[in-house]
Amino acid sequence: MSEQQPTLLPYADPAFVADPFPLYQQLREEGPVRRVVVAGGLDAWLVTRYEDGLAALSDARLSSDVRDASDSRILRQLPDTERDSMLSNMLRSDPPDHTRLRRLVSKAFTARRVAQLRPRIQAITDGLLDAVAPAGRADLVADFALPLPVTVISELLGVPVDDRHDFQHWTDRMLRRGAEPPDPAVVNEAWQHMRAYLTGLVHAKRAQPGDDLLSDLVTARDAQQRLSEAELIAMVFLLLVAGYITTVNLIGTGIATLLAHPDQLELLRCDPDLLPGAIEEFLRYDGPVSPGIARFAREDVEIAGVAVPRGATVLIGSAVADRDPERFPDPDRLDITRQDNAHLAFGHGIHYCLGAPLARLEGQIAIGTALRRLPGLALAADPDGIRRRPGGLRGPESLPVTFTPGG
Repeated sequence: MSEQQPTLLPYADPAFVADPFPLYQQLREEGPVRRVVVAGGLDAWLVTRYEDGLAALSDARLSSDVRDASDSRILRQLPDTERDSMLSNMLRSDPPDHTRLRRLVSKAFTARRVAQLRPRIQAITDGLLDAVAPAGRADLVADFALPLPVTVISELLGVPVDDRHDFQHWTDRMLRRGAEPPDPAVVNEAWQHMRAYLTGLVHAKRAQPGDDLLSDLVTARDAQQRLSEAELIAMVFLLLVAGYITTVNLIGTGIATLLAHPDQLELLRCDPDLLPGAIEEFLRYDGPVSPGIARFAREDVEIAGVAVPRGATVLIGSAVADRDPERFPDPDRLDITRQDNAHLAFGHGIHYCLGAPLARLEGQIAIGTALRRLPGLALAADPDGIRRRPGGLRGPESLPVTFTPGG
């Protein structure tokens, strides 16, 4: 099986970027673990089926640390001068460091703490819709799906919301992936700007602490000695970026998916109580991470009967597995009433997405309020013309819509 020829995931093909699921289905039908070439030309072993993916996400033999990868090109895609700092966050660490780092911030993202943010998230949502409602048209990514989670995570961390355009620009340059490897010079320059910005924020919080998560982290660094300076910067970077980028895709994709399925849109309009289940179905049907979650084999491992060598990049295909017919009946059909919807969009195990409760709440408030306040909502473009991001973070780049103007 190790001699199988890898399948190229054709990110240069607009048809694949728009709809990768036919190829995902083909790969899943070919076998439980398939060799593929992913964004940036990197080789990986793609786990295609749900039960195998679920098991792999809890397999201690599969590391989150990029330094366990044998393919040196992965490290070269990180900023060369700040590689250690970029790898000092909990997303790319394993126990015991992961346990220590996650414990520092987990209380801020419990379901109870997140529920207390509901009034503020609703107020931000209403303010954004107030700005576009009179016009009868908007780009629901640039005008709504993007600024909402950016504002929420900025306020939670204590980051000036006015700075969002800068860190969004740097983030896009660091994380954008496509058919070709990223330009190292572009990535390095963006990280240098981001590093300087985050260092300035940390210094400002040291001088004048506030009632926010960043001030708490600075205290943990300075007074409690619970993380290093590199870990502090890496933690702020992770929380800031991960705190908005996938939620933008959840909201944008959720609305776009409803507009492409008018029967489901009408069902949700008639029964708003279906909204929590609808969010889970959007995550399963077309989640914000595609094709999946990267791990690195610490040793030679066998996954679903397939020998995977030490150092291999193992891509646990959450987007592929979430349409596995052995787990989800009629998986290619959008069904907002679907029961037993234990998708893998947020991962599984110790690395299960810390921000999942916040993302769910933002998605429910954003999509529910948009449907209520924007009557006659419709795409203002050909559905085939909606451009999706080409790399591992999947979602519409823009979503032009029209609706009945209102106050």
